[in-house]
Amino acid sequence: MFGFRFAKFEPGLYVFKYKKGKIIQEGEGLSFHYYARTTSLVAVPVGSSDAPFMFSETSVDFQELTIQGQLMFRVSEPAKTAQMLNFTINSSTLYYVSDDPQKLSERLINLALIATKSAVKNLTLKEAIVSSDSIARQVHETLAGDMMVKALGVEILGVSIAAIKPNPETAKALEAETREQILKESDQAIFLRRNYAIEQERIIKESELNTEIAVERKNREIQEKKMESQRLMMQKKLEMEEEHMRFEIQQEEKRKELVDLRTNNEKKEADARAYALSSVMNVYEKMNPEVLKALANANMDSKRLMAMAFQGLADRAEKIGNLNITPDLLASIIENQTMED
Repeated sequence: MFGFRFAKFEPGLYVFKYKKGKIIQEGEGLSFHYYARTTSLVAVPVGSSDAPFMFSETSVDFQELTIQGQLMFRVSEPAKTAQMLNFTINSSTLYYVSDDPQKLSERLINLALIATKSAVKNLTLKEAIVSSDSIARQVHETLAGDMMVKALGVEILGVSIAAIKPNPETAKALEAETREQILKESDQAIFLRRNYAIEQERIIKESELNTEIAVERKNREIQEKKMESQRLMMQKKLEMEEEHMRFEIQQEEKRKELVDLRTNNEKKEADARAYALSSVMNVYEKMNPEVLKALANANMDSKRLMAMAFQGLADRAEKIGNLNITPDLLASIIENQTMED
């Protein structure tokens, strides 16, 4: 109303409020009233921004490369940026009055193009394809120290290279070369693997033969040990048998000596008995038979005496006419005999 307005800016916008060519207020995310006819507003985005790029460069071996990446930056000194580019906004509509805000990323991309060209110019095609990280790092370092970047009040947050590709024909040639190299390496790997398998098989065969030889040697040693053990056992057995035979011979010799001694003793005893009997018989020959009978009957028991009496009767039976043995006499004899028993 009557040119007085209210403006409210979001965080991420650094605002300069000019009046009569002088800054009367500045800051990020401001809100204020102003008189549109005498006030100018400048709003510089200070948040981080991304600027994608894609360049076509030539390697040192004259091969075309397509480099695709992204530049990340933010405005760190809004006053410098506002001096280099026009970030003035329409006080009525609050839109930028020029396209300079879009030119900031374009200028930075141009600077990145120059830095990328410098990084790639000394690399071959194959080196460039595999050097995206080192190229991005070199471009970042170059932009961070560039005077134009500092004059724009911009801080380079990072540079990333997404892809570095040759043209399609070159890519096919590289693929064919790489494929051949891979096949060659595969053939070499197969050859080495086969040689390794043959070598391993030879080692295994040799190990098996060595094992068989060792087993055979061990079996021979075992057989020799067994034979030696059997020989020792047989020798021991023979020694035991010889010792047993010597013992038996000694026993037989002792038995022979014993038998000889016993025979001699028995012979001597028989001679002694014969001599004693001969002496007794000589004495008996000189004695009266009746006396001998009396001596014989002196120590004889009743049974023998009765037997001899009956024997005498039997010897003189022809001279005896009648002999009466009464039952009382026979009972008396039997009773006496029973009592003596």
